[in-house]
Amino acid sequence: MRELRVETEHPYTVHIGQGAVKLLTERYGDLLGAADRVVVIADSQVAELHLDKLLDALKGLEPKVLRVPAGEQAKSVESFMDCHSFLLSENCSRNTVILAFGGGAVGDLSGFVASTFMRGVPFIQVPTTILAHDSAVGGKTAINHPLGKNMVGTFYQPRAVVYDGDFLETLPENEIRSGMAEVVKHAFISNEGWLDQLLAYDSLEAVSGEELEGHLEKGIAVKAAIVEEDEFEGGVRKFLNFGHTLAHAIEAHLGYGRMTHGEAVVLGMAYALELSSSPELPRFLNWAKVNQYPLERLKDMPFEELLPYMKKDKKSTAASLNFVLLGAVGQPYIETIPEQRAQAAYDTLRKTIKEMI
Repeated sequence: MRELRVETEHPYTVHIGQGAVKLLTERYGDLLGAADRVVVIADSQVAELHLDKLLDALKGLEPKVLRVPAGEQAKSVESFMDCHSFLLSENCSRNTVILAFGGGAVGDLSGFVASTFMRGVPFIQVPTTILAHDSAVGGKTAINHPLGKNMVGTFYQPRAVVYDGDFLETLPENEIRSGMAEVVKHAFISNEGWLDQLLAYDSLEAVSGEELEGHLEKGIAVKAAIVEEDEFEGGVRKFLNFGHTLAHAIEAHLGYGRMTHGEAVVLGMAYALELSSSPELPRFLNWAKVNQYPLERLKDMPFEELLPYMKKDKKSTAASLNFVLLGAVGQPYIETIPEQRAQAAYDTLRKTIKEMI
């Protein structure tokens, strides 16, 4: 079992490994046993596959279960209010503990619910996707607004992250692609040797369980180190948004859930590399093509349609576009980019992609 400590204002441990779900009662039995209610907020698709295993691990606690829409559809105002209504109808209190069971979207939703129900109750992240290695750690919680992704939320740390590798074995191909995009992001901003290893994969489905756990541990360690330095995103934590300015614009433009978050992040990283004039762009695009990321989707999205969403990005101001760029692998920085330059880079990237696919 792999373990990492996240030293935030309220420290907690991330547990990674097959069978980790049993730690819910072995390590956190006192917290859960003292609760007047244990509530599981579960992704509806994940619940169909894995809820029985989670409930077996929680035997004796009689948890209440609320199933919410799968994926980004969970991060709506309606789902947020449904969660609060459920908690109130079940007579929950400040002594209730919430478990977030699913991918990053359910984790974001559940954390926001936990942070706001009766001004804050404890919650534990039980992620079931590769992508959630990024979202489950660091304490960012949010729901989406039609005009922007993650625009309504809080900083609220979990009591623990229990990451059971068994849940990853049923992930569909598009969710593997989505999650590995965030792993590659962590490598881009931290470690060239690790990036070389990741970009050598020509089949993400061929990555062994042991290899995957190692990559997840490295990614979480990168994020934890940055969060410990800048918990509330006043400085270096913004580097974790490498590729996300364009990615969030694409997701909002298409409609949440029409493209996986990680697939959008790959397009966003390619754009950030173009803006950076990075020599890493050709091999990154080749890796993305080989692993069937939807590069071709950019040709259907004119820059002027994405620009309004990029202007609403939390790193930007009304008068500027701010992007996380790379001086070299492991050397991220933030630069203000004029609209004209941003559009020229976007057009160049679209031309490059058109020529290669």
